[in-house]
Amino acid sequence: MKKKAISIIALDPRAGQSYGRDVESLFGDVADISVFSVMDGTAMGVLPHADLFAASTDAFGSPEELARHVPIDSQTMAVEASFRWQELRRLKELPAGSRVLFVNMTETMAREAIAQLEQFGITQVHWIPFYPGAELPPDVHIAVTPDEMRYVPEEIETKIDVGQRACTSGMMIEIALRLGLEHLLESERFQAYFQSIATSNYSFDRMFARSIRLESQFHILMETLEDGVVGVNEKGEVFACNRHAEEITRTSADLVVGKPASQVFPYIPFAKCLQERERLPIKVMPLNGANISLGVVPVMRQSACIGAFAILQRFNEVEARQSQLRNQLLHKGYRAKYSFEDVIGRSDAIEATKAVLRRMAVSESPVLLIGETGTGKELFAHAIHQASRRKDGPFVAINVAAFPENLLESELFGYEEGAFTGAKRGGRLGLMEIAHRGTLFLDEVEGMSPALQVKLLRVLQEREIMRVGGSSVIPIDVRIVAATNESLERRVEQGTFRRDLYYRLSTLPVVIPPLSQRGDDLFLLLEHFQQELGAHFSLSPQVRAFLKGYSWPGNIRELRNVMEYFLYTGHDPITIEDLPPTVLHRAPRPAYPHPLPAPQPPSDVFRFVLEQLYQASEARQPIGRDRLLQLAHEAFLPTSQQEIRSVLAKLSEEGLVRVSRGRGGSQLTAEGRRLVENGQF
Repeated sequence: MKKKAISIIALDPRAGQSYGRDVESLFGDVADISVFSVMDGTAMGVLPHADLFAASTDAFGSPEELARHVPIDSQTMAVEASFRWQELRRLKELPAGSRVLFVNMTETMAREAIAQLEQFGITQVHWIPFYPGAELPPDVHIAVTPDEMRYVPEEIETKIDVGQRACTSGMMIEIALRLGLEHLLESERFQAYFQSIATSNYSFDRMFARSIRLESQFHILMETLEDGVVGVNEKGEVFACNRHAEEITRTSADLVVGKPASQVFPYIPFAKCLQERERLPIKVMPLNGANISLGVVPVMRQSACIGAFAILQRFNEVEARQSQLRNQLLHKGYRAKYSFEDVIGRSDAIEATKAVLRRMAVSESPVLLIGETGTGKELFAHAIHQASRRKDGPFVAINVAAFPENLLESELFGYEEGAFTGAKRGGRLGLMEIAHRGTLFLDEVEGMSPALQVKLLRVLQEREIMRVGGSSVIPIDVRIVAATNESLERRVEQGTFRRDLYYRLSTLPVVIPPLSQRGDDLFLLLEHFQQELGAHFSLSPQVRAFLKGYSWPGNIRELRNVMEYFLYTGHDPITIEDLPPTVLHRAPRPAYPHPLPAPQPPSDVFRFVLEQLYQASEARQPIGRDRLLQLAHEAFLPTSQQEIRSVLAKLSEEGLVRVSRGRGGSQLTAEGRRLVENGQF
């Protein structure tokens, strides 16, 4: 880069040389510095061309006089001088009340310097201006001079030379701004110089330093953004264009900054945004052979629009960035933990199930896992994902029945900022988006409300979602694996589950066999749970026979609970007397070598359910299966959710109870109330 030319003009050659050294110390690397003086005659006539002329106020009598000595249309500015802080500290130590001469070349220069010293707080002494031709006042023993010792009277006892005044930081800033060298202002050299020079513009200096920091931070922010950003001021002139915007638009910031955006970026509607003062909706447009998403937002200050920013993104980059973020979520637990090798069992039923699911895993169609509670449906969902082409993507599981409708919607589909009270700032990704290019497992899908069934159907049909409170459609690529422990066909007939959604979900239906149909798999599972629990006990032949003949309504989950119960009996081997009471309650009564404790009659559960329904009826509140099961456990009545469901179904068949679908709970009919009140059960 060609060096700039800076010319310094002063009255006195020594002052000019001093100013020149100051400017040289900061701009010497990028500019050639020349010094001219009126007193030595070098400033006479028309001076050589320079990019900038800086003249002291005493060099010429007026701006018009200065104009006669510089080339036409030259940039000119005034030399501004100040003291250094270290010299002011010396003067601050002068004895208070002293009469002190300030000696300079002219009266004007002496008085100007005194005024500046008093402005900096050197007011503890009485200053007297002194210059060639002035009369020496009496009782003065101290003199201060800015490198003009030749004019100090010899009879003065104490002479202090503070040296030539230095160019102010404001002058240096103006030189940098006029010559387009603003980047130098952030260098350590400039910062050190600014700190050494005294200035009365303390507030200005702080504001300038703050603006420099903010500008630097803005530049850093612009360059770290992964989007292309173009900024314009209120006149529509480009003032910012980051590196990504240069790449997308195939232009250079040096060529567009300072120019009207309508000329250099005619396809960006800055003028419309500035006029309407509103965010323009994001649109897709072709640019340089690629599809670009473009949005424009105004910058408002109070009620005035002071500019606008355009955000440009390449579609493929947006998709890649989203994939990277979603892949990071895999390290937060959204991954499959089990494979088909983790399914314990060698029975024909389980081997056939694994074989068919292995073949289905390579498909992209939805899978519906049907089975009783505790049969391991979620484990099979993990295994399906691990055996699929999506195994490197996320695996996301959610129990549909565990969430209220409004919360389930935001969990699945996410929400935008401000969508509802308590929504997080910036919104939140839904599980559908998190599962992009992976698998979403919906457990107990029968518990989904009709409204959400419609939204899920749209996901399966259109492969897109819309966040709660949002207005934009988000494309997603998700495979659905659903699970149910109820008959969805019956739900469809009852009108509580959409027929079209049922056929979408059940493209590949598979029944997971219950434990009672898996034969000797029971004992393989027993060994596995013993190892897992660190248990060391054996089972008596009677217990082994009992467990094999037991119905296992809770399936594998119940089996693990039984094994954990055995662990705390402290017995080895485990005998019939060590069986949990909940198992004995539901067990058949074949002849065993050892007598079994008498089980409670089934009417106890019927009676309990009727009593709880009656109390709920008195309180005019419905009551659901989960609450009934909880109350039974609190009353130490052994039962299970499946048994509660069976009791409710039986009571419903007899017209004693109305069982509402979904979360409506169950209520006694008039006949049921009459039965309870008359004690006829």
